[in-house]
Amino acid sequence: MTDTNTTPQGETELAQLITEALGSDVHTEQLETLLETHSTADLTRAIAMLEEEQRGQLIDQVSAETAADLVEQLPIVQAIQLLEEAQPEQAAAVVDALPSDLQADLLSDLEKLDAEAILRHMQPEEADDARRLAEYDEYEAGGLMVTEFLRFPDHWTVHQLVRELEDNAEKYRDYQIQYAYVCGSQGELIGVLRLRDLLLGDRKRSLSQIMIPNPLAVPDHMGLDELHGFFQQHHFLGVPVVDDEKRLVGVLQRTDVDQAWIEQQDRSYLKSQGIVRGEEIRSMPLRERVGGRLSWLSINVFLNLMAATIISYFEPTLVEAIALTAFLPIISDMSGCSGNQAVAVSIRELMLGLAKPQDLLRVWLQEISVGCINGLSLGLLLGGIAWVWKGNAVLGFVVGIALCLNTMVAVSIGGLVPLILRRFGKDPAVGSGPLLTTVTDMCGFFLVLSIATWFLDYL
Repeated sequence: MTDTNTTPQGETELAQLITEALGSDVHTEQLETLLETHSTADLTRAIAMLEEEQRGQLIDQVSAETAADLVEQLPIVQAIQLLEEAQPEQAAAVVDALPSDLQADLLSDLEKLDAEAILRHMQPEEADDARRLAEYDEYEAGGLMVTEFLRFPDHWTVHQLVRELEDNAEKYRDYQIQYAYVCGSQGELIGVLRLRDLLLGDRKRSLSQIMIPNPLAVPDHMGLDELHGFFQQHHFLGVPVVDDEKRLVGVLQRTDVDQAWIEQQDRSYLKSQGIVRGEEIRSMPLRERVGGRLSWLSINVFLNLMAATIISYFEPTLVEAIALTAFLPIISDMSGCSGNQAVAVSIRELMLGLAKPQDLLRVWLQEISVGCINGLSLGLLLGGIAWVWKGNAVLGFVVGIALCLNTMVAVSIGGLVPLILRRFGKDPAVGSGPLLTTVTDMCGFFLVLSIATWFLDYL
């Protein structure tokens, strides 16, 4: 349990109340009330304080509907923890009650054995739909879409459609409805209906007469970057999703794309900082957290040894020109900063669809132009400081030219590596950082020490 001295009192009290209500059928109603009457933020932090066994009891001890409402509110990594600890029968009932897009996200992120155990206890039709959606990548249209939407054949009349909605109001009540869609005999999307036209239109007219034909749609395998760009250009609340045969397979909500976009940025940032799983939270098992971080840190040990090897090779130069040691970390750090700026711009352009992996030459030319100017400016600045500080013009020249050249190397790497990683299907945020740091360190040390070696007699 979390120390109450470091935790807001209200959340600690809520965690204690939940703990007291767990493990006794008598307090089930009290537990459900706690879950239904507290804010998402309070529940998220309170649940993080529970022991592993208690999190499993939390799902098992309340109704599937209450548990589903809770799971829908929580961060997905915390929702997965609850489902993994719950009994498969109860977990299946909870997943059954969730929207299709969230079902797919949870099942694809669960351990394979846990996911299969849940699917075996779900209703066959729901399980088949969930398996199909789970095959999509979580950050493409098919993985983000919902399959609960209004779809009707083109030969229906307005009267038939309205009657269908009235007769099945209970079924459609939980649907996120902005539009209804009209499909042909093979399920192909041919039109979209505004609800206003249905309510105010002539009930005798067919749907094909009042629909908006040839609506915009996105393919089911469109990636998140392109989807984000699509909604930046088109101010829709939702858009239909079609497969390769133009059959309507789902509806994508703008809010889901925006949320996925934010989640991806968060995961990318965490991965860039060495949190390999990208969704680590502190209530995860210690072994998983240590393993994820240690693998990253171990790699960095060997990468830094490569930079140390260069310094060792030029040890005689350092002995003769000890003043250089003060400028090595400055050159390495300044070049790294320039490279990180280039990385950030490339990743942003990839996310917005403004750059693609095949744009290597264009991106490099744009970056090297910035690198030349910035490198020359920074080189003159640092070289002048070195001259004034140490009273040696040659030392200033060595330091300045090394920083200038290394800045150009850094922006080239920073601009190109994200595109190259994306071409090979890797996350640019994960690989760009260590590659940039290692190369700029090695190049910076090599440039300073090799140039200094040439001018050693004047240092």
